[in-house]
Amino acid sequence: MSSIVLVGASGRMGSQLEALIASSDDLEVVARVDAGQRLEEVVADRLVDCVIDFSVLDQVIPTLDWACERRVPVVLGTTGLEETHRAALHAAASVIPIVWAPNFSVGVNAMFAVASELVSLVGAGWDLELVDSHHRHKVDAPSGTARRLIELLAEARDATYESAARFGRQGLVGPRTEEEIGVNVLRGGSVVGTHEVHYLGEGEELVLTHRATDRAIFARGALRASRWLLGDPDRAPALYDMGDVLRYS
Repeated sequence: MSSIVLVGASGRMGSQLEALIASSDDLEVVARVDAGQRLEEVVADRLVDCVIDFSVLDQVIPTLDWACERRVPVVLGTTGLEETHRAALHAAASVIPIVWAPNFSVGVNAMFAVASELVSLVGAGWDLELVDSHHRHKVDAPSGTARRLIELLAEARDATYESAARFGRQGLVGPRTEEEIGVNVLRGGSVVGTHEVHYLGEGEELVLTHRATDRAIFARGALRASRWLLGDPDRAPALYDMGDVLRYS
């Protein structure tokens, strides 16, 4: 039985994760950490095999610092990371193995693989637009998944997220450039998460869509990632993603 520390335990994802872990025969939650609590105080001297953190931005660096000190692998699902968090993530990945993903859904990670390949297949002359839809309570925009899709699409055309992303349009914006990727963000209702990439050609349109209908898909993916980390006690310190988990499971 592998021991899990669950950070963000009382959140939506934390509740899903705890329910799935409780029904498993190979994992158990040995400590639950929430906002305002310190890992070292809650966990104390318990033995820990893996940390799963789906909490808030302010918790990212404390979680990574604690995990590095204890040499415990981490599954991190917090999105909206800023440069300070990304720097801490890369620094920690030189000490411990970490799986970080903007989305732990198997379907979304298949979408990541296909999205950039389609850019190459349709070739030049096709315009790219993205629609990111989520529930009214989501605090970051675009979503981490949308940001990763934009990065992949931009890279497929030798561009960058910063140079290609065009958020909404209003007024006399002029004709679109070949490089730009239009991004439209919808927030409302109880939408779990929908991402659409529109490939717009002359006289035709191709739409690649992933629609989440059950939040449990993210929890199942995170547990798959934790089992992947736990499956090799000698796994090298590095920053892994769900693509690694799916390819090498």
